[in-house]
Formats: sequence, structure tokens, C-alpha cells
Amino acid sequence: MPDPETPTADTADGLTHIDAAGRAHMVDVSEKADTARVATAEGRLLCTAETLDIVERGAAPKGAVVQTAELAGVMGAKQTSTLIPMCHPLLLTSIKVRITADATLPGFRVEAIVKTKGQTGVEMEALTAVSVACLTLFDMLKAVDRTMRIEGIQVTAKSGGRSGVWQADAA
Repeated sequence: MPDPETPTADTADGLTHIDAAGRAHMVDVSEKADTARVATAEGRLLCTAETLDIVERGAAPKGAVVQTAELAGVMGAKQTSTLIPMCHPLLLTSIKVRITADATLPGFRVEAIVKTKGQTGVEMEALTAVSVACLTLFDMLKAVDRTMRIEGIQVTAKSGGRSGVWQADAA
């Protein structure tokens, strides 16, 4: 029987968190070099034009909606490894979450940029930041708008590590 502390080969289909026997495991990154890594993610919260106006006027019942959601996104990124079972705890060197009102949606565009210098990427942290920020917007506005929806959460760019630079196609 293999040593349970030694990861077995990845499955034939390339899933890195599942071993050949179908057991979940955290990927061993101990042999990987530390590199500067950056990931950017985005998402949107769609709402009514009236809800957007309430936020822009600073009249939301729960207070500073955008600022609170941006802070929640930063906090979410820092908690990614406690939320997603196979994520490594990382020393994050920078987390920026920006929420922009967009009347053309109507709603809010949420972007997160997460950086580290380490052995594994920060895509999950960027996605978590955007997700938590969107959920916080929803929570803070649900009393005034029951039609809201969250959509389009995705990684838009990443750099660092063996795979280098990747950018989502402009749609």
C-alpha cells in the first residue's frame, strides 16, 4: 500500500486534486519555485435602475454598500483556503477589490486583483473576492430589490508559474 503522505499519480484525465484511486488530495507544490503570481477576476450584480440610484445617492438602508462589499471581498480572499477544501493557504501580498456602478447593466461591476509570491496561483482567491463582494452587495440591497442577480463571475487574467500569462478573450 502506498504511503498516505506521498501523493500518487494524477488521474489520466489530468485532474490534479484526484489521485489514481479517485481519492481527493491537496496537490504537492513543495518542489515548485516561488514566482510572482497575479490573478484578476470579475463579476456583476444586476439590479433595477432604482436600486442603483439609491446606492449612488448614499440612501441604502444598510449604509455604505460599495465600501462594505469591497472590504468583504478582501476578507473573502483571505479566507479562501478555509472555504475551498483543496486550496493552499497563501501569503497574499495584495488584494484589490473595486466595485463600479454601471447604469448600462443596470448594476455593479466587481473586479478583484490578487497577488502573491509563492508556489501556486491565486485564481481561487480572486474568484472568492468577487463572489463575496457580489454576495455582500446582494445582502445589503435585498430589502430594496428582490430582482437582483449575480452573474459572470470568471477569471479574466493570470500570470506567474509554469503556465505563464493567460488573458481571457475580449467578448
